[in-house]
Amino acid sequence: MKIGTLRNRVVMQRKEVTEDDLKQQSETWIDFAYIWAAIQPLTGREYFSARQENAEVTTRITIRHLKNVGPEMRVIFGSRVFEILSVINPNELNISLVLMCREVVT
Repeated sequence: MKIGTLRNRVVMQRKEVTEDDLKQQSETWIDFAYIWAAIQPLTGREYFSARQENAEVTTRITIRHLKNVGPEMRVIFGSRVFEILSVINPNELNISLVLMCREVVT
């Protein structure tokens, strides 16, 4: 992995479920790690589904190897939010991780 390609500062977050006094659950996102990453948009596609226009952007985010990263997490880059779809450990060398993500459009 070339260190110069990791030029985007991102925040990885994990979901935490908390319960209040009335036993009602709420989900919050907790910062897991502040890391450097390479962000590469792969495809941009617009499609019509159920008479609504939706945009889907698929992005590859490469980071240094980090334990306990999974698809239940998300990546924040500036004001953009990326939902992790899968985590790939190239050649099982524990050097880097490739996160296949979908940008959450709000």
